[in-house]
Amino acid sequence: MAAISVERLVQELEKLKQQMDADALQPGDYDQRLARVIRELRERKLDADRPAISAALADALRREIITPAVKTHIEKRLGLTS
Repeated sequence: MAAISVERLVQELEKLKQQMDADALQPGDYDQRLARVIRELRERKLDADRPAISAALADALRREIITPAVKTHIEKRLGLTS
């Protein structure tokens, strides 16, 4: 399986945000979908180095695509923080 690009990760996070904003997802559904995205990232790996991933997550946070808690959760699950 091919690695996932950082752009694809951000696109998936944007989709989740749009669905939450449109009330198409309940909070529990959001959590499940986010867990699925993270699981896929761990299985297929990201096609980027740590600084690029961190920058993409920081940008997603700045644009309010994700919350600080989601950013921290993703970083922990991907092993970007201790």
